[in-house]
Parts: sequence; C-alpha cells; structure tokens
Amino acid sequence: MIRKQKQSLRPLIACTLGVLFLTGCSGAKSTADSWKIREIHKGKASYYSTRCNGGTQTASGERLRNDAPTAAHKTLPMGTKVRVINLRNGKSEIVTINDRGPYIRGRIIDVTIGVAKRLGFLTSGVIPVKVEVLEERGES
Repeated sequence: MIRKQKQSLRPLIACTLGVLFLTGCSGAKSTADSWKIREIHKGKASYYSTRCNGGTQTASGERLRNDAPTAAHKTLPMGTKVRVINLRNGKSEIVTINDRGPYIRGRIIDVTIGVAKRLGFLTSGVIPVKVEVLEERGES
C-alpha cells in the first residue's frame, strides 16, 4: 500500500520540480528587484478598450488588445515601463506605454480594460493612482 502511494506521488513531484525549474529559467525581468523608480506621478486613471478606441491600432502601431499590460500616456516615450498602483486597494501592475492619451482633463494614464480588471477598478471607471516610471537596474 505504501509503495503504491509513493509511485503515485512521483509524477506530481516531477511536474512540480519541472514548473519550478522553468519558472527560474524564464528570463523575465518584471520582478520588483529588476526595476528602479525614475519618477513618480499621482493622479487619476481610467481604462479603455477596443470598443472605445475607435479601432484596434495604438499610436505606436501595435494592435490594441484588451487584456494586454499596456497603457496610454500623454508624454512618456513609447515602450516606457510604468507601475500603476491603485491607491484605493494597493493592487499594482507593470505596464508598457504604447499609446497616447488620456484626453480627459485630470487623468494621467489610461490602461487597458484587462489591467483595470486586475487592478480592481472596472466598476468605478476612474481611480486615484500612483504611476512609477521604471527603468531597469543598471541603466542611467
């Protein structure tokens, strides 16, 4: 009986170790330790989607995807990474600037509807945020 239990755990253990190994080798640089904050802005954020964008192309030429971790900002260069922090609940996400906007006074960033869901403000529509402009450690 004990031998059968040990054998049935082997695939589970092997799978778990494989996932841990692949996670460690992913090469993703989105951990908090790999970024330093260059500047901070506070203001209001809203969200947009393919329905309200008037199409599916962003100012950078990329295709707008509702679930993508991307955002629109008036002045930051395309490709800039920023951490958007919902000041009401503390949730945050790192997004890439790939579009221009928002065009409504008082708002500093528009995120995709998917980011709005993950940050927890889909129903409220507009929230106070802190936007941390990031750069990779080692850059000046």
